[in-house]
Amino acid sequence: MPSWNHIYDTFNPVAFHIFSIPVHWYGIMYVLALLTALYIGKYFMKKDKLDFTSKQVDIYFIYVEIGVILGARLGYILFYDSQTMYYLTNPWQIFNPFQNGEFVGIRGMSYHGAVIGFVIGTYLYSKRHKVAFGMIMDLVALAIPLGFVFGRIGNFLNQELIGRETDVSWGILVDGVLRHPSQLYEAILEGFGVFLVVYIYKKYKKYSGELILVYAMSYGLFRTIAEIYRAPDAQIGYVCCNVITQGQVMSLGMSLLAFGMWIYFYIKNKKTV
Repeated sequence: MPSWNHIYDTFNPVAFHIFSIPVHWYGIMYVLALLTALYIGKYFMKKDKLDFTSKQVDIYFIYVEIGVILGARLGYILFYDSQTMYYLTNPWQIFNPFQNGEFVGIRGMSYHGAVIGFVIGTYLYSKRHKVAFGMIMDLVALAIPLGFVFGRIGNFLNQELIGRETDVSWGILVDGVLRHPSQLYEAILEGFGVFLVVYIYKKYKKYSGELILVYAMSYGLFRTIAEIYRAPDAQIGYVCCNVITQGQVMSLGMSLLAFGMWIYFYIKNKKTV
C-alpha cells in the first residue's frame, strides 16, 4: 500500500516538547483556527465598513474564546462522555489535564456545546458593550468556517474522530483496518463548503443576523453528510437504525432549528418593510 495509507504508522501527533510537556499538532491547529477566524473577521469588518473597531473585536474574542472552551468541554461531558455523572459530582476534574500524575491534556470537546457557549458569550458581550448582536453574528458566520478547516486537520493529525471502514484507495489504516479520512471530508464540507455558502448568500442578506442562520443550516447539513463516513463515538455507538450517529441527530436538529428561525425572521422582516 502507498505511504499515505500508513501515515498513522509513522506520524507523531506530538510536534515537540516544552520541557517534559508535549505540544500536540492538534493544539497547534486549534491556535491556527482561532487566529484564522480572528483575521478573517477583521478583514470583513474593514471590507464591509462595520461599526466595530479592531479593539472591540479583540475584547469580543476573549468573551468568545472563554465561551467556546467552556461550552465545548461541558457539551462533550453532557452529550458524549460515558462518565457524565463522575464529572458532574467532581467538577474540578473537568479541566484537569493530568491522569495518575501524567500530563495527558484535556480530551473531549463537543462542537455543538461550543456553539452554545459561543452564543452565550456573544450575547453577554453584546449586552455589556452595546454592540448589535445580529451584526456580530453575521461577522462570525463569515469568520468561523475557514478557521474550522484547521480544527478538522487537527483531528486528523491527532488520529481521532476516525472514519468508517472502507475499501477506497485513499483510506487510512487504523489498527489494521482501512478507514475513510473523514476528518478531511469534514474540513472540506464544514470548512470550505460552509464558507462558500455563507459568502455567496451574503449579497442576498435581508436582515441583521441572517448569515448566522445560513451558517447553522449549511453546517448542520454538511456535517450530517460528512458523518456518513465517520465512525460513531465508541462510547455511544449508533443511536438509530445502526447507521445514524449522535452527531447527525444534533446537526440535523441545529439545521432545522436555524431553518425555522430563518423563516420566522424572514416573514417578520417582510412585514416591517
